[in-house]
Amino acid sequence: MAQLTRPRGLYYEEFEIGASVESAGRTVTEADIVLFAMLSGDWNPIHTDAEYSKSQMMGQRIAHGLLVLSIATGLATRLGFMEDTVIAFMGLEWEFRAAVTIGDTVRVRATVAEKKDMPRLGGGYVTFKVEVLNQADARVQRGTWRILVKSKPAA
Repeated sequence: MAQLTRPRGLYYEEFEIGASVESAGRTVTEADIVLFAMLSGDWNPIHTDAEYSKSQMMGQRIAHGLLVLSIATGLATRLGFMEDTVIAFMGLEWEFRAAVTIGDTVRVRATVAEKKDMPRLGGGYVTFKVEVLNQADARVQRGTWRILVKSKPAA
């Protein structure tokens, strides 16, 4: 029997400069911070010690910047446009603009900024301008992600 649907992901040729997509939100929890500290080994008290954090600039524990970036990659993946068509995540340039605290809800906005054919690699580079926004629409992180995406199979 013939396959009636293809994977949800977009092929390189299907991405258009300027196209944008936004994810659903995800609330950062205390458990997220503790689990990330365990996984990464980063037990900096600004993330993990409530009493210590009260005396610091934010007045409370803040999420690891790399935890929020990791959450952002998961939110982007859940959108489906990369499903089964991404060959590799090639690189990023990233800025941490504002703190994320327990209870903040973040979402991702990704916009296609650039494309570069890479036929010898089976597709092309797609560069996304990515913003992580909180529940108040404040930009907490931003940068670019460069992803190698498969070309559409020959018909």
